[in-house]
Amino acid sequence: MSTRRGVGLSAFTHRNATTQSYASHGATLRNSHTTSLQTQLSVFQSLLHTFALEHSETIKSNPTFRAEFARMCNVIGVDPLAASNVKGKHGGGRGSTSTLRGGEGSSSGVGSFWTQIMGGDMNDFYFEVAVRVVELCRETRGVNGGLLGVEECRERVGKGRVIGGGLEVSDDDVLRAVSSLEPLGSGFSIIHVGRKQYIRSIPKELNTDQATVLEAIQVLGYVSVSMLQVNLEWEKARAQTVIDDLLADGLVWVDLQCAEKEYWSPQGLLGDWEEG
Repeated sequence: MSTRRGVGLSAFTHRNATTQSYASHGATLRNSHTTSLQTQLSVFQSLLHTFALEHSETIKSNPTFRAEFARMCNVIGVDPLAASNVKGKHGGGRGSTSTLRGGEGSSSGVGSFWTQIMGGDMNDFYFEVAVRVVELCRETRGVNGGLLGVEECRERVGKGRVIGGGLEVSDDDVLRAVSSLEPLGSGFSIIHVGRKQYIRSIPKELNTDQATVLEAIQVLGYVSVSMLQVNLEWEKARAQTVIDDLLADGLVWVDLQCAEKEYWSPQGLLGDWEEG
């Protein structure tokens, strides 16, 4: 005679009870972990608030320190340029609850982290940088086709009128200023071509061939149709088509004083002329 037990409805009942027990225990653990993580995040944000107050002058005056501080904010989910309900120096609130990614903790009509912690100086600084970036993109669009190098932009912003009461502008500041324009749907974005970053101010995507040619120009200084054929093993028609598209968009300039037409980046040419 078989001695096995747990056969029939009782086995199913026991199995269902065990499954429900595991599910309940799992939910309890998840809730416990979530509460713990929220508590830790709140502590980190409070410490960040205190750190910002203690080092506000260094954050303002040192662009490298400012960039690292902003990265530290991003690690724990704080966007310094987003709306926030952080209590400022005279806010009278307890601790700090900065805006989190995804909108948690945000408060409409309230200033950014910069404003609440360090006053309006930093918020105005990024606003001024963003305005100047837009101006430069528009001024240079006719010669660069709407692709302005981040480094070149930073140099021009630094050479222009005083920004943020004379604060030094870094590449990171330019990137964050461009990022702050995204909610406006302005079409400004950052793209990577080879080792360089560009501010794109026209709603047009570079295809793979165009990006490859622009990267080759970064390395070689210029390209020609025959160079593309030899180095990339492209057919002449393909190379010429890509060059013609870039030329039409103002992303390359042509030198007709050579045995074969050479195509240069206006970014490099303008930079050489300014240094000269």
